[in-house]
Amino acid sequence: MPRNQFMQWLGRSVLRLGGWRMEGAFPDIPKTVLIAAPHSSNWDGVWGIAAKLALGIRLSILGKHSLFKIPLMGPLLRWQGVVPVNRSAPQGVVEQAVAAMRSRDCIWYAIAPEGTRKRVQHWKPGFWRIAHAAGVPVLAAAFDYARRRIVIGPAFALSDDMDADIARIQHWYAPFKGRRHDVVPPG
Repeated sequence: MPRNQFMQWLGRSVLRLGGWRMEGAFPDIPKTVLIAAPHSSNWDGVWGIAAKLALGIRLSILGKHSLFKIPLMGPLLRWQGVVPVNRSAPQGVVEQAVAAMRSRDCIWYAIAPEGTRKRVQHWKPGFWRIAHAAGVPVLAAAFDYARRRIVIGPAFALSDDMDADIARIQHWYAPFKGRRHDVVPPG
């Protein structure tokens, strides 16, 4: 996606006005499932979008296919990187996401592994299933409200052991504090 200097300035300005900063660097990989955690507030979206704009990166998210039928909404959502999925389709959301990843040369999916802003005991494994089936790494990004920073972490290569991979990724998130709670403990 071509970088837009105004949008980058806008993103940097929002982060600066909010007292937020970015730490870490994005790897040079064409496809990944980026997970952002802990997801505990609608403010995560504000800071995440500001960071996306500031860095000039394109992130895709999954969206209900019915939203694309609303006049003018489809082109706007596609422009923003939203990939339509039909939750009631026989092939399932994971399979649709994997197919979309395989059909593109470059795509980064952004997913909150908790699946909600509420405190959960376990992450939903959809991010792992998508990344594993597509053969791409999981890239970690953390919201750290205690220090007002968004930290870009490592790209985790996955094994065939979902539980061990998720525990390993959650361990990396252990020091980060969300707005209302910290990350789900491994295990």
